[in-house]
Amino acid sequence: MAQQPVSGEHRYTNRLINETSPYLLQHAHNPVDWYPWGDEAIERARRENKPILLSIGYSACHWCHVMERESFESEETARLMNENFINIKVDREERPDLDQIYMHAVQLMTGHGGWPLTVFLTPDLVPFYGGTYFPPEDRYNMPGFRRVLLAVAEAYRNDPEGVKESAQSVLSALRRMTATQASPEMLSAELLERAYEALARSFDGRNGGWGRAPKFPAAMNMEFLLRFHQRTGRQDAREMVVFTCRRMAEGGIYDQLGGGFHRYSTDERWLVPHFEKMLYDNALLSLLYLHAYQMTEDPLFSRTTTETLDYVRREMLAEEGGFYATQDADSEGEEGRFYVWTKDEIFQLLAADEAELFCAHYGVTAEGNFEGRNVLHVARPLETVAHEFHLTLEEARRVIAEARAKLFAAREERPKPARDEKILTAWNGLMLQSFAEAAAVLERDDYRAIAERNALFVLDQLRHDGALLHCYKDGRARFSAYLDDYAYFARGLLALYETTGAMRWLEEAETLADRMIAEFWDEEAGGFFYTGRNHENLIVRNKDLFDDATPSGNSVAADLLLRLATFTGEEQFNRYAVATLRIMRDAMLSYPSAFGYALGALDFYLSPPLEIALVAPSADDPLLHALRAEIWRRYLPNKVLVQQCAPEQEARLPLLRQRPLLGGRATAYVCEKSVCLQPTTSPDELAAQLDRKTRGA
Repeated sequence: MAQQPVSGEHRYTNRLINETSPYLLQHAHNPVDWYPWGDEAIERARRENKPILLSIGYSACHWCHVMERESFESEETARLMNENFINIKVDREERPDLDQIYMHAVQLMTGHGGWPLTVFLTPDLVPFYGGTYFPPEDRYNMPGFRRVLLAVAEAYRNDPEGVKESAQSVLSALRRMTATQASPEMLSAELLERAYEALARSFDGRNGGWGRAPKFPAAMNMEFLLRFHQRTGRQDAREMVVFTCRRMAEGGIYDQLGGGFHRYSTDERWLVPHFEKMLYDNALLSLLYLHAYQMTEDPLFSRTTTETLDYVRREMLAEEGGFYATQDADSEGEEGRFYVWTKDEIFQLLAADEAELFCAHYGVTAEGNFEGRNVLHVARPLETVAHEFHLTLEEARRVIAEARAKLFAAREERPKPARDEKILTAWNGLMLQSFAEAAAVLERDDYRAIAERNALFVLDQLRHDGALLHCYKDGRARFSAYLDDYAYFARGLLALYETTGAMRWLEEAETLADRMIAEFWDEEAGGFFYTGRNHENLIVRNKDLFDDATPSGNSVAADLLLRLATFTGEEQFNRYAVATLRIMRDAMLSYPSAFGYALGALDFYLSPPLEIALVAPSADDPLLHALRAEIWRRYLPNKVLVQQCAPEQEARLPLLRQRPLLGGRATAYVCEKSVCLQPTTSPDELAAQLDRKTRGA
């Protein structure tokens, strides 16, 4: 039973009080007798032959907070839970392995999923009933949670054979889901063509993006479309991305004052978001906008990248160098309260003419567009508004910039949404790549410093005896790393090597790739398991193939290994990558929208990589800087860039062998399959060579 403290303001305190996860700590004073996942809870369930109630969520989840307020803080509901179940609470960001398994189970049982995830297990951890959010009483065409608790408890007591049969059926289905087989068919460009056709058919030509409400930013599918345009010159592939990126950057899903993207849009128009901000979304989207800027040179895209990364630096960067996980949707007890405005509030802060212009541009009305308040969005082009207010475009830009600064400063005085200060290795790898590439493309040394500091932090604090750990909080690194942690972080290190030329980052990426293969590779069927060989035994060993909100570890591993094979000349990396793509091949053909990142890896495999070598007398050589800037100015998704500013690097990397300086000056070599164009010391000639070697925009 949840314990009452001897003193203090809380009536109840349970075992979650000893955890570091902000999500688990939020439930530490529920009257529910919560356990963290572990032997103590599982052994008690087996000893007392009680079913387990497993509740999975995360700290930025709005409906998780709602269910806590309605049910887990209720003494009557807690009594039913404590009498009939062993109650386990899990933070899905700490234990994505558990989340994957039991989310799949609920999807199999109900046809849908989401958080909070509510699953009932046998003492052997096999699910037999589940759902997501349950209201306290019957409503929304859903049974009330107390009614569910009583019904499940009664079924477990009175119909053990039925429960056992249901559990066995779910377990068998989960085992079938984890089975994989390499396709005997070719890995060909037809897969890319079919994926493009499917995305083009389902594209929302009015609002951008894909699907209806709720609408999620499909960053990985748009990355694939940019690649497809580069490969084929198909203009509509490019335009789908440009149109969608513009609509999102002008919509309410983008924080118009503070930068950064919210989780998703509750409508088709990108207007009203679900307000939580996730590190991974902002990593994937800032990188997408950076690549869109490389292709189009549209200043909106560079500004969106910069504002998003500046938001991350301001709000999500720990003093030690790691990136925090999430910001909540709620503040002051209301969803979105921090971000929305009334028209009166704006007129109180701005001069009348300034406020009128601001409201016209950002669609602010007295009625509002969200519960009587306004989500800021670009409702009308600034050119149109400037004309109506008899201003030049430059004058209107100045007014808007000053107004945004004033409103941002006022917003900073509001209570901020809670921040989950877990530092997750995988998500840090995604953000590392974005900061590293942005540093090179936008020529921002401050971004490079953030990326290098982040890489050092993860290597120093989230690695023990050569093995990565998954999560860092309050000075403590915990949990064995998952496939995502190795693949994402090694890929981030590879980007850091390409943008800085510092050999350490390539060596660390290669070391982690070797460890990833040893820990996660499936020797029988190919592909990578989600958990390592020495991980806790769970009811199934999952193999995640689909790119969802984040890319699958298998997709990123394939891309990482293909690139490492090109850098190092190690053919084994190529073999593992191709075998991984083969187990995804048939699913890619059937469900291309669920394989955006994998399709990018396939594009790399099917294209001879553009091998670019830069050699220079020193790392701070100005000509080296000019040559490097010319490379990063262009969208070249299938390039590999090696740099040599120290003699010992030459023997290590095949792409640097027999690449001398010309006349003692920094020199660029542009090659394919080790066949090179004339080496050059001229940035203009390098630009011409790169343009001849590429197609597209």
